[in-house]
Amino acid sequence: MKMVLAIILSLCFMFTISASEWFISEEFENLENWEPLLFPKIEEHSHYSISVLDGESILKAESDSSASGLIFKEEFDVYEWPLLDWRWRVDELIEGGDGRKKSGDDYAIRIYVVFEYNPAEASGFRKVQYNLARVFYGEFPPDSGLNYVWANRDWGEEYIANPFTDQALMVASDSGRADLGTWREHRINILEDYRELFGDSPPAKASIAIMSDSDNTGSTGYGYIDYIRIGR
Repeated sequence: MKMVLAIILSLCFMFTISASEWFISEEFENLENWEPLLFPKIEEHSHYSISVLDGESILKAESDSSASGLIFKEEFDVYEWPLLDWRWRVDELIEGGDGRKKSGDDYAIRIYVVFEYNPAEASGFRKVQYNLARVFYGEFPPDSGLNYVWANRDWGEEYIANPFTDQALMVASDSGRADLGTWREHRINILEDYRELFGDSPPAKASIAIMSDSDNTGSTGYGYIDYIRIGR
């Protein structure tokens, strides 16, 4: 009996240590930690609100021929905090969505890991590209990004490049209709995914962002997120 009790207490202690190792633990009771992520030339913006579903406080993301996102206000070091956990749900897919085409690059819900461009580590040609982009947009664009999506259809591949830029790689964490209307939980290692997909190590500084978009297909979409966590 004492041995069983000791094992239970040990497991509880391990769980407490693990649970405390979160740099970001967003339960979506409010949106105080997030700010709008807007895109040039896109006038219609998606809507984000706190709602209750199945008794839980959740983020509801809605798009109607629109595109915009939310980005977490605080950046993090992916080498210190490489784990990304989340729980999401989609009830309906984007009509006409196809991630291989610019005209179909819409998703009911996405989670981005966006890596900051570092001029000190860039090649000469890349510096020229990013300096020109800063003149046009007023700031440097991201270096690269991993984009976890609920894909509208099975790509038949582990990942695809975003049709607008090959610096953003798309990973279908879920796809198709099989699990619509159910909560899906995921845990990934950002460093492992980046190294496998890009064949290189990522910049250290990263941000986490969320988006629901349907501007390319001119349709509607919505999804829910229960929590997002960045940890180790």
